[in-house]
Amino acid sequence: MERFSRDREVIFFEEYIPTDHHLAYFEVHSFDGTAVKAVRPRIPHWWSDTEREAGLSRLLDEVLAFSRRERPILWFYTPMMYGFARHVEAQAVVYDCMDELANFKFASPFLKQSEDDLLARADVVFTGGESLYRAKKNRHRNVHCFPSSVDVSHFGKARTCGSIPTDQAAIPSPRLGYIGVIDERTDLALIAEIARRRPEFSFVFIGPIVKILPEDLPAAANIHYLGRKEYAELPAYLSGWDAALMPFAHNEATRFISPTKTPEYLAAGRPVVSTRIADVVASYSNLPGVFLVDGPEAFARACDAACRLDPTDPSWRKVIDAKLSQSSWDKTFAEMKFLVEQAASRELHV
Repeated sequence: MERFSRDREVIFFEEYIPTDHHLAYFEVHSFDGTAVKAVRPRIPHWWSDTEREAGLSRLLDEVLAFSRRERPILWFYTPMMYGFARHVEAQAVVYDCMDELANFKFASPFLKQSEDDLLARADVVFTGGESLYRAKKNRHRNVHCFPSSVDVSHFGKARTCGSIPTDQAAIPSPRLGYIGVIDERTDLALIAEIARRRPEFSFVFIGPIVKILPEDLPAAANIHYLGRKEYAELPAYLSGWDAALMPFAHNEATRFISPTKTPEYLAAGRPVVSTRIADVVASYSNLPGVFLVDGPEAFARACDAACRLDPTDPSWRKVIDAKLSQSSWDKTFAEMKFLVEQAASRELHV
């Protein structure tokens, strides 16, 4: 979105947050170095579904009233936003599908119908991986696959960063880490078993814990939960790791995922150990420094092998960097921009 904001206004209307206030309202936040603005709606927590949708619709209208464009491009990351935005007359409607959200725990019972409605209105559909593309390609005439891109220059800072964050510095090496949400997609049993089998390794987890009770989290002396970190901080944490992990479970929530962290880890110069998630296998199985395995024993042995890799060895780094050169955000942005502008230029929408 930062790239789109260079020649157009970009407003990111976030999911609502419940409030004790008796009226619906919103806050506007800016981001240093970009023209992107985030609108954060607040909705009274006691409102019914109908009242909430009406309130969000009013707030969206207020935001658009201050916009420089009479007919915006509507870009949806979740179908659950479509209900209160369906009345907006748009130049084009984009559905950017990054996950099969209906497969997640506690998904709204209205989500599937909302997606049907959004697909009927959308002019162009993007998917975040091949599995999602196969799931959506027969449901819309204009679907395009954009596997995970990466900001190589940002995550590449981990290759030369010499300063380790304070809360990680005290954790013994070798360190193996994970960045991302810890939820039903995370194989907690695998983490617990790997930590038991490799007590000499430190396992570092960065990110929020969602829909998991504290008592269900793996707990051991060599497991460390450091919480959510800012995007700008991530390279510094990655720089102190010997390997990066993607310990995903095999379930409905991971059936269609295409983790963005795969190229981010590689851009940071870290070997990757992951369970055999379909899109990761399809895109990265032939690369050196990427270990795709299932089961505790195989995962533990892969961690051993990853930690033995020399992070400065060009024999695997050059292959990785050649792969990453095909996955830049500049390339993805240019292709997406063309498709969006093409959709906006049509007189009749889908």
